[in-house]
Order: sequence, then C-alpha cells, then structure tokens
Amino acid sequence: MAAGVRARLLSAQVAALALLASGCATTSETSPAPPTSVEAVGLLSPELPWPRGFLAATALPDSLALLPAPPAAGSAEKAADEAAFEQSLGASAQRWALASSDADLEWPHVVASFEPLVATKLSDAAHPHTAMLLRRAMADAAMATYAAKNRYQRVRPFVEHESETCTPGDEAALRSDGSYPSGHTAIGWMLALVLTDLVPQRQDVILQRGYDFGYSRVICRVHWMSDTRAGRVIAAATFARLQADPVYQAQRDLARSEIAAAR
Repeated sequence: MAAGVRARLLSAQVAALALLASGCATTSETSPAPPTSVEAVGLLSPELPWPRGFLAATALPDSLALLPAPPAAGSAEKAADEAAFEQSLGASAQRWALASSDADLEWPHVVASFEPLVATKLSDAAHPHTAMLLRRAMADAAMATYAAKNRYQRVRPFVEHESETCTPGDEAALRSDGSYPSGHTAIGWMLALVLTDLVPQRQDVILQRGYDFGYSRVICRVHWMSDTRAGRVIAAATFARLQADPVYQAQRDLARSEIAAAR
C-alpha cells in the first residue's frame, strides 16, 4: 500500500477507535436501504476521503493473531521470496505498466480492470449500491492489515535490494513503511471476493484478476511474495466477517439486483 494512503488509513483507524469508544460504532443500526453516498456513510478520516467500512474497529479480524511472523532470514520461505523477487526483474514492459496501474487505489480507477470481467460498470449512477459495497469492503480489508503491519515493520524488497519501483514518487516514504502484510493485495482480493459473490458465473476470471492485482506488488518490488499471501488471508478473514454484518447483507442484496439488471 502506498505510504501516503497507509498513513491516512492509520489515522482513520485511530478515528474509528475513538468513535467506537464514544459509542458510535459504524454498523450499530440496520437499515433496509443502506446509504450510497460517502457523506451519509462518513469518512474514514478527514485526511482520507474513503467511506468507512462496514465493520467497527473491534470487529475487524486480528491480523497479528491470524498471521505468523514474516519469513526469517535463512528460512526456506525467505528463499522463496528472494526467488520471486528475482523473477520479477524479468517482467515485460506491459506487465510493469499493469503493476503501475494497480498501484493506484483511487476510486473508480481501482475497479476499472474488473469491469470488463463482469461486463458492466461498477461505479456509475446505475450501480450505487454496488459501488458502495465495494468501497466499504475495501476499507475494511485495508484497516484489518494494521495490527500485523505495525508490529513487524518488515523491510520492503526494493529497499533491501536497492532497486527501482513502479511508483518512484512513493519510494522515500515506503522506505520506512512496513511491508507485511500487503494492504494493496488485501484490497484487490477483497474486490475479487465480493465480485465473485455478485457474479459467480465469472468467478475464475475475477479471482485471477484479484490474484494478479496482488502479484503486481511483487512486480513493483514493493512487497515480497509472502506479503501478498498474507494480504489474501486477511482479506478472506474480513470477507468472512462481513457475511454476518446486516448492513453488508442488505447492500449486497441490492448490489446483486443492480448487477442482474445490468447483465
């Protein structure tokens, strides 16, 4: 996850905890028609104009409890990370360009590569519930990575190997930003999981796109392969939690209706 976005998400996590402490949990009320505007949902933080997730801060999966420590130097897992790094150096110009595009988490760019796969727009006025479902689930996936990310502060591959990245403007900040687990990967895998639920007949290509979205972080040399695997674990755990959230359920059902009408 780009360091600037990560810093703003961390600020948002602190704000969410403060809201929870004051009794203002984000999903305390069930509505038959969940909001579809950022103004109605509320922001993660003043610095980051993302809509809040569905889950209260204490309802998020504990990434520190779910994940092992990142691979240690000299381990077989670290050797596999190094092999994946070496392989990334041979990426084609086309794959490098895709990885650069995948680094951009701004809405609606972040879902643009998924739209051809589901054969419909995901961010236009005809799909307000679909768009908000995806945006809020993204936020939950990103926020759920922080416990482990903040604890381990793993050094990123481009720092260890003194190599370039596909986002040179982020490099200075990323040098002091933890690598494990990958927030970008958690977001991409969450998008894939939500969309396979909405369009199950396209699950194979959607999941492949979700996987490639995370692998783009390896291509960019800002995450190790094991960072991306851990990001998918956190996304899956968060997605499982969302299945019991009544606001998520209501918005998912409305999104399914929107997608069915479009298809």
